[in-house]
Amino acid sequence: MAQGTVQVTHTGTSRWRRRTGEYASLAAALEAAADGDVLTVAPGTYRENLVIERAVTLRGPEGAPGSVRIAPLDGVPLTVRASAVVQDLHVEGQDSAAPALLVEEGTPELTDVRIVTRSAAGIEVRGGARPTVRRCTVDNPAGVGIAVLDGGGGVFEECEVVAAGQSGVAVRGGAHPRLDRCRIHHTSGAGLTATGENSSLEAVGCEIYEVRGSGVQITARATAHLTDCDVHRTTADGVTLDTDAVLTLADCRIHDIPENAVDLRSRSVLTLTRTTVRQFGRNGLSVWDPGTRVDANQCEIFDSTGDYPAVWVSDGATAVLDSCRVHDVPDALFVLDRGSRADVVDSDLSQVRNTAVSVSDGATAQLDDCRIRDAATGAWFRDHGSGGTLNNCTLDGTQTGVIVTKGADPTIERCTVDAPAEAGFYVSAGGRGTFLHCRVTGSGGYGFHVLDGCRTTLRKCRTERCSRGGYEFADLGPDTAPGTGPEIEECTSDESGGVRPPSAAPEPVVQTAVQSPGLLGAIPGQRVAEQPMPAAEDPAPSARESKDVLGELDALIGLDSVKREVRALTDMIEVGRRRQKAGLKAASVKRHLVFTGSPGTGKTTVARLYGEILHSLDVLEKGHLVEVSRVDLVGEHIGSTAIRTQEAFDRARGGVLFIDEAYALSPEDSGRDFGKEAIDTLVKLMEDHRDAVVVIVAGYTAEMERFLSVNPGVASRFSRTITFSDYGPEELLRIVEQQAEEHEYSLAASASPALLTYFADLPKGPAFGNGRTARQTFEAMVERHASRVAQLPEPSTDDLTLLYAEDLPGSA
Repeated sequence: MAQGTVQVTHTGTSRWRRRTGEYASLAAALEAAADGDVLTVAPGTYRENLVIERAVTLRGPEGAPGSVRIAPLDGVPLTVRASAVVQDLHVEGQDSAAPALLVEEGTPELTDVRIVTRSAAGIEVRGGARPTVRRCTVDNPAGVGIAVLDGGGGVFEECEVVAAGQSGVAVRGGAHPRLDRCRIHHTSGAGLTATGENSSLEAVGCEIYEVRGSGVQITARATAHLTDCDVHRTTADGVTLDTDAVLTLADCRIHDIPENAVDLRSRSVLTLTRTTVRQFGRNGLSVWDPGTRVDANQCEIFDSTGDYPAVWVSDGATAVLDSCRVHDVPDALFVLDRGSRADVVDSDLSQVRNTAVSVSDGATAQLDDCRIRDAATGAWFRDHGSGGTLNNCTLDGTQTGVIVTKGADPTIERCTVDAPAEAGFYVSAGGRGTFLHCRVTGSGGYGFHVLDGCRTTLRKCRTERCSRGGYEFADLGPDTAPGTGPEIEECTSDESGGVRPPSAAPEPVVQTAVQSPGLLGAIPGQRVAEQPMPAAEDPAPSARESKDVLGELDALIGLDSVKREVRALTDMIEVGRRRQKAGLKAASVKRHLVFTGSPGTGKTTVARLYGEILHSLDVLEKGHLVEVSRVDLVGEHIGSTAIRTQEAFDRARGGVLFIDEAYALSPEDSGRDFGKEAIDTLVKLMEDHRDAVVVIVAGYTAEMERFLSVNPGVASRFSRTITFSDYGPEELLRIVEQQAEEHEYSLAASASPALLTYFADLPKGPAFGNGRTARQTFEAMVERHASRVAQLPEPSTDDLTLLYAEDLPGSA
């Protein structure tokens, strides 16, 4: 067969059509051919616009793929309007307003067709056409790779879009193709798009990658179902759903995405089954707007490359995670805004650098039978209207297990927090919450830490081996309204048999910041455990003369070296002020301080008095105390830490900013920790507003020494370090004596030496609470006294007031 000719093998039944014909043009051959005929095209370039309107076979010569080029100067190179067979052709188009291969009718079969073109579309299927397209490739850097429009359909098997100037595959107008083992890559638009009501797309075993846009985009009531597909290396989101779109992903893999792996909004619905999402720069799942919903079952989301939550649910959307794993991410699940909801069942959240579950702005989260491991914060219910339920969950290896703040009100039931570094459950800033049958073991801080008179309910909870104590509650104060403060019922600790909430107490002789719970409620004392997280700015203290405040400082038990340091600093400030009035130069005095020492050694109390002293000397405008810790300063995302630190500094303006356990801002294994951002922000604020705020950093002695040594910028801002020594037995005895006097008890002659011996023999390890230990000892004595005296038929006044050596804990 000569080059440039077409051989037509006729299959008709009449004798004259049983011959083979040879034609000089494709158009002539097609005109002569009838249904069933085979047209074999000789190698060559054909500048014709072909239209196939019969069920013929059009093919290139065997053994010479790509040797037949259909390449007209304009228009559609090849149009199919019948159930024809087309194979082994090379199609080229140059018309940006027309497709290179157009299928308009029938059920044709297109096999091994290569389309290299600069057309509106490489392959376009429309109307009632239902082609089967096998092993075809489309290279169209000017337009869409494959377009299926206006009710068209068909099956594309092992096809490849190697380049597209727009979408790789576009489905619209009620079309519904199926892609089987196809590859779509190097597109300048989305890899796969489906848009419009009744439009649908099914893809099995496909790969979408190297896409300048979203990998998969389903919009405007279209639907899609992807099974065993890979979406990776996009420049925008991996998968995008918008406006009532519906998508199902089964056994798919979405990875290496610089933006959101999956983003859906405007009432779209996504179902994921056995799908993995990894290496994403923003959210793994980003879910927005009322009516938008994600249902994920047996999925894994992990290995974030950015600083955003793995799952983000906001603006009234819903997410359901069932038997899923989320790990190696900055944050696991954020639920924001009223109407937003997340339901998580039998799932694992682990290796979370910041917060595993964050609920804010009125949102709701429910976790059942979940496991949270190795997170800075297990769950944080942040503000008013935010709540939900944690039921039968375990939290292991967190800094803080559960935090409840600013009016949030979750229910935490049958949950266990094991080995938290700071606290098991932490409630402050007006947070509420109900804790039922919960347990904390091996805490490096408190088991339950409830501050600010929060109306928290604890029922049948248990703590064991908590370094700073099982339960810690703030002093309610003498003016506290009825019904304020925690409600405690049948809670226990390995420290004591029962736990009771604090109650309002008469005005104490010495003002204190925090009190421990016990039989007597709030017992005034002089050394107290520092509050790590207050609700808001403390009110400015009433103006007092410096001598009155110093007198209160002197009245504190012990603290001799601390008193000398504070007096020396006060004298320097006072003399400097007088020198300035006399027209003399005053020595520059750095007022920022470092307080080191164990818990319960009076650091918060002295900081409060120090602020009052500076106020009385007109050094500070208000002299109030704002107490913060790491949880108040360090945010979850880039930039949020600086905002939090600025807010805390602003609340303290005119007073004292007291940072408890400041070394937690610079952990030994900091990694990508945002604590450094808090430190850097704080150092700059101290420099820019050096006269507006006094900053005191506090914590254990060894940890604070390390903190200052690794942060020279911080160390240079502080004038001196004041060490708060542990109490000796005599000082602890004096605290017990003072508490007894305040509550109209007396120590019998045998009690004082017994107390000295008792305090001398107590282990002084990390769990030793200093002033808290003295208060707890007194509470235990009162409880044992009550058990003893209750058995007397008519006790005397001495019986009702005297505490004996046998009332000491552990006495026979």
